[in-house]
Amino acid sequence: MFSGKRIGILLSLALLLICSSAVLASANEKIGVIDSQKIIFQHPRFEAVTKQLQQISQKKENEMKMAVDKESDQNKKAQIFNTKRNEFAQEEAKLMQPIFQEAQVAVRTVARLKGVTVVIEQSAVYFGGIDITDDVIQELKKKAAGK
Repeated sequence: MFSGKRIGILLSLALLLICSSAVLASANEKIGVIDSQKIIFQHPRFEAVTKQLQQISQKKENEMKMAVDKESDQNKKAQIFNTKRNEFAQEEAKLMQPIFQEAQVAVRTVARLKGVTVVIEQSAVYFGGIDITDDVIQELKKKAAGK
C-alpha cells in the first residue's frame, strides 16, 4: 500500500493543486473599490433628505421636551426620551433606505459596465483595486436626471 511519506506527498500535491486553482480563479477577478460614504453624501437627494431629517429631529425633540416637562417620574422621562429617539430612528431608516438601495443598484450597474466582479469598501483595501466611486456618483446623477 502507500507509505506515510507517500500519503504526505500526495496530500501536499492535492493541497497545492487546490491552492493553485484558487489563485488562478482569483487572478480572473477584477476588483473594484468604493468610498460608500462619499457615494451617499453625494447622492442627488441626500441634502433634501438631510433637511427633512433635521425637521423631524426638531419636532421629536420638541415633543419630547413637552412630554418630559409634564412628567415628574424619572423612569417615565427616560421612557419618553427613548420612545422619541426610536421614532426618529424609524423615520431616518425609512427616508434613507431608498438612497441606500439606489446606491447599491448604481454600484452593481457600474461594476457590470466596467467588468468588475468584486466590489470592496475602499477603507478595507490596503493596495490595488479600481476605484469606481466617481462613476457610481455619476450613475446616480444620471438616474436622478432621468426621473
